[in-house]
Amino acid sequence: MKILVVLPRFPYPLEKGDKLRAYHQIVELSRRHEIHLFAVSHDKVTPGQRAALEPYCRSITVVTPTRFTAWFNTARNYFRSKSLQMGYWDSARARCAVKDLAKKIKPDVVYNQMVRTVPLVARLQFPKVMDFQDALSMNTERRMEQSRGLLRSILHYEFKMLRSTEYNAFKIFDALTIISETDADAIPHKRNGDIHIVRNGVDFDYFAPQPLSPSAPQPLNTIVFCGNMQYAPNIDAARYLVNDIMPLVWQKRPEARLVLAGATPTAAVRRLAGPRVEVTGSVPDIRPYYAHSRLFIAPMRLGSGLQNKLLEAMAMGVPCVTTPIANEALGATPGTHLLVGNSPQELASHILSLLADPARAQALSAVALDYVHQNYSWPAAVQPLEDIFTQITHNS
Repeated sequence: MKILVVLPRFPYPLEKGDKLRAYHQIVELSRRHEIHLFAVSHDKVTPGQRAALEPYCRSITVVTPTRFTAWFNTARNYFRSKSLQMGYWDSARARCAVKDLAKKIKPDVVYNQMVRTVPLVARLQFPKVMDFQDALSMNTERRMEQSRGLLRSILHYEFKMLRSTEYNAFKIFDALTIISETDADAIPHKRNGDIHIVRNGVDFDYFAPQPLSPSAPQPLNTIVFCGNMQYAPNIDAARYLVNDIMPLVWQKRPEARLVLAGATPTAAVRRLAGPRVEVTGSVPDIRPYYAHSRLFIAPMRLGSGLQNKLLEAMAMGVPCVTTPIANEALGATPGTHLLVGNSPQELASHILSLLADPARAQALSAVALDYVHQNYSWPAAVQPLEDIFTQITHNS
């Protein structure tokens, strides 16, 4: 099968959830199918980044809009009552390039990621499957509820436009996919039950429990939170963690250290650094930060979809603490696979309990490790997507 994959970002390096999902789906699909990759990238794609995808793609096409074009189209979409982020990723050059590529290769199926790419593929006359990834309208609504002033007004506008786009997707695409049942339920359409669930996975060869070498610094009371620190839900979680949760922990465990590890920390995140809080910025390998921690915490209050950071920590045998929002898509059992809290007091209590009881922490992480191995392998995650492609190409 010949598959044209259309993405809003080049899927490497793997520092964002949409890149991670796209990269591993491409890798798995390439084992049996011919992949042609088209990506919009607002940053220059380096030869090394292209080389990471070349073994899996018959062709790679990247369009890099100018910043002026991106922001002009964003502003234009406001006056046309369309999604701002769709404008940011849209351009006449990208539309023409996708059209020309599709005409040249004649794909059996076009697979695009996120509503951001709808303008690029909507008019292509080939079977089309879109991956919502997660419910962007729900994500935006949660951010809106936590915002004030002009930002709240902008997010309210974007929320309405995204809901409209998600609704109209049912008329454009032959099939739709999403990462979890929770996100599918949040899509505003009476046929949201027809959306196919295509989960994420974990690279178990890469993310695996790592015994510490005798010379490595021992984890002691180190707590870690990681993620792209430019992403609004991660920024909110980092501030919530430092300002509301950790002070309760430090009352009883003043020696506890917190590490905020992740790419492109904003000024708001960098200001959280202090004697007991390390902000790393971009790191070449996130695994040592998991391995050298006593526990991982993801205190998410915003966002949608599946938190890959939780899957990675669980796969490395690190006990996890999180919130109900983050566990919705994960589907783990609170108290069995991880600990879930809904307030600073509950989350701090969970942290303190795991720091005080290493045996319980080890037991929790062992059950969680088994859970992710049973439910989140990449081959098993991609198989339903491959089945969807097969079905719609046979029906077309």
